[in-house]
Amino acid sequence: MAVTMAEISKLRSMTGAGMMDCKNALTEANGDFEKAIEIIRKKGQAVAAKRSDREAAEGCVLAKAENGFAAVLALKCETDFVAKNQDFIALTQSILDAAMANKPKSLDELKALTIDGRTVSDLVTDRSGITGEKMELDYYEFVEGGTTTAYIHPGNKLATIVSFKEEGADYETIHGVAMQVAAMNPISLDRDSVPAKVIETELEIGRDKARQEGKPENMLDKIAQGRLNKFFQESTLLEQAYIMDNKTPIKDLLKAKGITATGFKRVTLNQE
Repeated sequence: MAVTMAEISKLRSMTGAGMMDCKNALTEANGDFEKAIEIIRKKGQAVAAKRSDREAAEGCVLAKAENGFAAVLALKCETDFVAKNQDFIALTQSILDAAMANKPKSLDELKALTIDGRTVSDLVTDRSGITGEKMELDYYEFVEGGTTTAYIHPGNKLATIVSFKEEGADYETIHGVAMQVAAMNPISLDRDSVPAKVIETELEIGRDKARQEGKPENMLDKIAQGRLNKFFQESTLLEQAYIMDNKTPIKDLLKAKGITATGFKRVTLNQE
């Protein structure tokens, strides 16, 4: 049957699919909008399956903090063109809003949440059908505390969230810490939370380097420990020098304000 431009436009506004996709779906469904919508959704599933072996290296990373809870997530796609599309960004934001409202404890829980009667997982599949690209909700992290903060780096490819013990912590200070996490990419909050495997690897690297420099065997452990301390200063958040002055350790900055950092998360799609 022939379909009208008004019907095509209506279906497009309901699904976000392209004009030809809407026309073809309505024609196949004999003008039944519910069937046409299902056809478009099935197309999304078909695209997702067909593209499953493709790499989704682009995307949108967003974060938000409020009422002692902060979340950061990444919706990935294949091209920067799609990543910058306003509908794609809006979908990412709606998923983040659902996370903030429901506080899921895992990525699977987030994917199972519903938005306007559709699961997050289905909405991502639908968008894949509209754009023709592989899409995946690949990262979801959260923190909780007396105060939380979020930072989104321009371009929506990098975002951080940080939690603090105290309620009502000074915004300028905690926002600076979130920017610190974005810029300096610490591996942990402090030296006590660095994984034992990482410490052992750094010590072994320190010993090998000292050995290559011709240092005596009985001095290798001491030299390696010194280099490990430098590693802690460069790689743990509380011991890093604040990027705003390049000299004040973050732990001293927070101590002066009576603030205690308790955790952070960093998500990026950038090549580092």
